[in-house]
Amino acid sequence: MSIATSLLLFALAAVAEIGGAWLVWQGVREDRGWVWIGAGVIALGLYGFVATLQPDANFGRILAAYGGVFVAGSLLWGMVADGFRPDRYDVTGALICLVGVAVIMYAPRATV
Repeated sequence: MSIATSLLLFALAAVAEIGGAWLVWQGVREDRGWVWIGAGVIALGLYGFVATLQPDANFGRILAAYGGVFVAGSLLWGMVADGFRPDRYDVTGALICLVGVAVIMYAPRATV
């Protein structure tokens, strides 16, 4: 699997998980009701499935790398969905996380 395909899977997982959490948030915190919460729960389940499509067989590695994608994606989601404006520390932190994703997932490893 190519790096581009892996990155696409991370993006899809981010949309499912962050979107699902946002839907639950809207349902509970903004009183939009059970339909929003239910849609969020379904999206969160889809996230779990999409994460399994990554080529690496190590659950810990995939979830650790996804954590960095989640940080950056959450800031982007907040900008688009809620009008959040990250400051330079938010942006710097997200960039550091994305560098971590690249190291964890795409650094050359010795084959055994």
